[in-house]
Amino acid sequence: MTIKSALLFILILLASVSLYAQSEKAAPKREFRGVWVATVQNIDWPTKAAVGLNAEAQKQELLQILDEHQKTGINAVMFQVRPSTDAFYAKSREQWSRFLTGKQGLAPEPLYDPLEFAIAEAHKRGMELHAWINPYRATTSLVDSLTSLDHITHTRPEWFFAYGDKKYFNPGVPEVRSYLVDVIMDVVRNYDVDGIHFDDYFYPYPGKEPLPDSITYQLHGQEFATIEDWRRNNVDILIKSLSENIHAEKSYVKFGISPFGIWRNKAQDPLGSESNGFSGYSALYADARKWVQEGWIDYINPQLYFPFYYAAAPYEKLLDWWAANSFGKHVYIGQGVYRAMEDREGWRDKQQLPNQVRYLRNNPLVQGSVYFSSKSLTNNLGGFRDSLQHDFYRYPALQPQMNWLDNTPPASPTKLREKGFFIFKSNKLAKLEWEWPQDEEVYGYVIYRFEKGEEDIQNPKNILKISFDKTLSYYEDKSIAKGKKYVYAITSIDRLKNESALSNKIKAGF
Repeated sequence: MTIKSALLFILILLASVSLYAQSEKAAPKREFRGVWVATVQNIDWPTKAAVGLNAEAQKQELLQILDEHQKTGINAVMFQVRPSTDAFYAKSREQWSRFLTGKQGLAPEPLYDPLEFAIAEAHKRGMELHAWINPYRATTSLVDSLTSLDHITHTRPEWFFAYGDKKYFNPGVPEVRSYLVDVIMDVVRNYDVDGIHFDDYFYPYPGKEPLPDSITYQLHGQEFATIEDWRRNNVDILIKSLSENIHAEKSYVKFGISPFGIWRNKAQDPLGSESNGFSGYSALYADARKWVQEGWIDYINPQLYFPFYYAAAPYEKLLDWWAANSFGKHVYIGQGVYRAMEDREGWRDKQQLPNQVRYLRNNPLVQGSVYFSSKSLTNNLGGFRDSLQHDFYRYPALQPQMNWLDNTPPASPTKLREKGFFIFKSNKLAKLEWEWPQDEEVYGYVIYRFEKGEEDIQNPKNILKISFDKTLSYYEDKSIAKGKKYVYAITSIDRLKNESALSNKIKAGF
């Protein structure tokens, strides 16, 4: 090796170390790392091979999905439980989904509750589970044989209109709004969900024909100057009512919405974004900015499935706009992993998605990401899963706090002690025990291990485990390196991930 090439090698090595250190320093201790698990049309789960009566096969598929996301570093799952006025849960006033069993109204065999199962398994893995609900979509087809005779579209046909190739609830009918609140509150009351989540489907995406709701407008909308303002108000009423009902029932359940990426363009409204694309406000009658400003939702999750510098909808401009219009609530960026292999502007660059993560992390008003969809991520499209697992998400992260819901930390664990070292394969195993606090707000624990001189609770590399098990009082560290000495400490977390002060510290190692 020549002197010149040796110097070049050293410079490259130093640059790599510098980048690694910067990346490590930039890794946040708190970040929302979500993924959408879509059940409509069996996009992600269950596979069509598992649709039908094979409940055990469905469970195994879901466990594999959760395991893969746990390895990747995901800490939240948006699980689609009501894709089209149907149910992936047993305690429902609506019928079992045909995407689960192959026929609407047919229960799985042997009987199980997919939502209950998913919640329990997600929580075992330190993941939140947000029940993803499509409020207005009633059918995904106009083929009558796919809808049971006693489906609500047949028993209450006056509540619906057909548009394109689907049926939708008519949001302008007051009884519809009441019914939808009742359906969603069934989930809140009966299941241990962490959140209720809507996507971008409100009024249907526009086609060539006008929406068939002019008669409903004449009956219920005469106080509004335009039918468009009336439609937006119909959606507003549902969002406000749900917010009040959800938080009154369970104050820790988060309510979030993932709207289309553009609220309004600046050409339409001086408050809008520097973009020139389709507007959710005008086309879907979704006034998402208002929902955040009024405090009706806890997080906004705009779908920014666009590359940097895209003329109609530039990722960087839209992200900055949503962050600037967060009104103190959380912003999680929806990112389209499914686009990673597209031969289109911006997406040919395999650093597009990693650079989007870097960009959002540089904005202090953005708290994380949600990826569409599960299969695209587990299939490692464009190598993006590798980027998350081995770089951005290589350390665990707590979900961000929501101080407007609760900011009181729980009591700390006490009497942390080491119960001895044991040989485990080629390493030693440390057994830790502690006493969990008698505090009903305790929901789980964060277990820390510090190397000498690095007792920084804000550095996620020091997190060994995040547990949602409040009864946990025992942990085995199987990754003690020879010649290392460690300091251990533990904190408690509550349901909203407020964190207690540290327990007592203990030293261990050899």
